[in-house]
Amino acid sequence: MSPHFPLSPTGKVSVNARTREAAKPRTSSRSKRDDILRVATKHFGRDGFEDSMWAAVAAEVGIGSTALYHYFESKLHCLYVIMADALEEDLRLFEETTKGSDDYLGSLVAVLRKLYDLNEQEILRNRVLLAEMFLVGVHRTSPREEEARQRARALTRDIELAWATFFARAMEQGVIPEADPRLTSRAVLGLHNSVWQWFHPRGTQTLAEVSDFYVRRCLAVVGVDPAIADGAKPKLEGLPRKRRGASK
Repeated sequence: MSPHFPLSPTGKVSVNARTREAAKPRTSSRSKRDDILRVATKHFGRDGFEDSMWAAVAAEVGIGSTALYHYFESKLHCLYVIMADALEEDLRLFEETTKGSDDYLGSLVAVLRKLYDLNEQEILRNRVLLAEMFLVGVHRTSPREEEARQRARALTRDIELAWATFFARAMEQGVIPEADPRLTSRAVLGLHNSVWQWFHPRGTQTLAEVSDFYVRRCLAVVGVDPAIADGAKPKLEGLPRKRRGASK
């Protein structure tokens, strides 16, 4: 059906009316999808995935419930996309911060601090990611759900590998004590991620205060002086270097 334009006194469509109609912003499909992800993240993070109403997400976005299925096959499909996007962003941040740097301790402090430099939406996204991570290990029969799940699962492995590789190289250079790089990465990531179980952006503690506390504890887990988080020079004496070619 053609849009209704007001007529001029001559019976012709007003030019101003056409101009106003053409100037109206049109929401792209990508923009609407992003709106759904943003609102769903808020609901899942605030109310929990199971207790969130898919219809409530549609209502807040301003579309009908059935229109959601144009963008996502199900609420679970949407959840997997939220989780994969969060993991992808964490991996990008880690790689950009540590790439090409020989200052392993400086890079470690920088990436740990950046992981706590988040807005409220990103905090909710991390809460969702931590709370529902177990679903990444559950196979789905729906092709779109399974594709999104596999993406999240692959990114989880990529992040762990990136951290483990970083720690292995730091150990080879004698910057941090020798240990199992994979276990070290799991310990640091586990400690870091535990914050999202309880932190609330409007709580009594600021994220900056949490960052100061947890960055120092993560450094202690790695086996280095937590004072380097405040700019102190690392004490390298006595750190065991990895012996190349040593028998196991």
